Amino acid sequence: MALNLLHANDRPGLYPESWYAATAQPLSLCPALDGEIHADVCVVGGGYTGLSAALHLAESGFDVVLLEAQRVGFGASGRNGGQLGSGQRADQNMLEARHGLDTARHLWELGEEAKTLVKSLIARHQIDCHLKPGVAWAGSSDAEARDLQSYAEHLQDQYGYTQIEALDREAFQALCPSPDYRGGLLDHGAGHLHPLKFALGLAKAAMASGVRIFETSEVTRIIQNSPAQVHTARGHVRADHLVLAANGYLGDLQPQVAARVMPINNFIVATEPLGQRTQEVLTQDVAVADSRFVVNYFRLSHDGRLLFGGGESYGYRFPSDIRATVRKPLLQIFPSLRDVTLDYAWGGTLAITLARMPYLARLAPNILSASGYSGHGVGTATHAGLLMAEAIKGQSAGFDAFAALPTQSFPGGTALRNPLLALAMTWYALRDRLGL
Repeated sequence: MALNLLHANDRPGLYPESWYAATAQPLSLCPALDGEIHADVCVVGGGYTGLSAALHLAESGFDVVLLEAQRVGFGASGRNGGQLGSGQRADQNMLEARHGLDTARHLWELGEEAKTLVKSLIARHQIDCHLKPGVAWAGSSDAEARDLQSYAEHLQDQYGYTQIEALDREAFQALCPSPDYRGGLLDHGAGHLHPLKFALGLAKAAMASGVRIFETSEVTRIIQNSPAQVHTARGHVRADHLVLAANGYLGDLQPQVAARVMPINNFIVATEPLGQRTQEVLTQDVAVADSRFVVNYFRLSHDGRLLFGGGESYGYRFPSDIRATVRKPLLQIFPSLRDVTLDYAWGGTLAITLARMPYLARLAPNILSASGYSGHGVGTATHAGLLMAEAIKGQSAGFDAFAALPTQSFPGGTALRNPLLALAMTWYALRDRLGL
């Protein structure tokens, strides 16, 4: 089989050597699929989307099989920055300009549903994933800070969102004493969590509801039929409905999705425990993301480390030295941490769309797909799983709202999208460095 992101950077059947994996208790390995089985629904992908879809369908009485190529939570769901953001990845100003105020308001409401869903799943299934409130957005220039402050006021005035506050430079420095930041906003209704523990908690809940999970069961072929046929190396599933939930790891299994959803790589480090030096990073236990095109994002772990994400790559391979890749933006934001050891460094693959909105599609009458969360996946991916479950049950309003959004193919198709995107990303990263 040609090289793909399931095999390019990781050892088969093992989680990456991340701080998340080191601080989570893995589930017992589920068996690989062997032979032919039947189900009402087959879900491909064991991240937030697939686990949420499987859980909600099983709770409604469906017989559900979930196929995961590696381990549940292996991909972006177990490696990301852990931020549970408000709204959509594209902000409301952008959505208003593209789609009009009414659609933008509906998409905002769906984003709020996503946050509520994550919080309710954690509470209902007693998932110990260190959920904490608060995400701040930081501007590295006076203009960026003013834009963020205006955006906070816009959400208050036009959307009635009262859990957000604008922060001037002094207030932001009191929260996050980085010399790089000039102000921003603080969203008290957003949150942050341990992403792998959340994924494992969803998997436990799904299995308790009757979902049959098969790990180390990479899908090699899909036959669009009724029933759909999903093949792995050692077996296949016949199912009345098929849910594609592999996001950046879907590869070329479905050309329509591959043309519109592109995998990219992002990287995170965890420092040594900082002790009292956490005050050099944050004075409150909130997460932060900045307004650069290639976003820097960070928060404190429950054991007092700085978890800092930064840097991207466009291709199959991670860089040979992830620590060096992330250390550069980390020291730009926190130069006082130059002497701090980076205990963990890992990469992960997410997926983006050109519009930075999720791509939900009905690929056939009995095949649904959701992916392309563009860095906003903790809430949106979990919610997408629920929306696909509801669509299978005949309640498709939420799914259809996303499916109706126009989603462009990447220029040049799958053959040229990586080099073209790399050129574009390099240009925008240069603008960040030049302060343009």
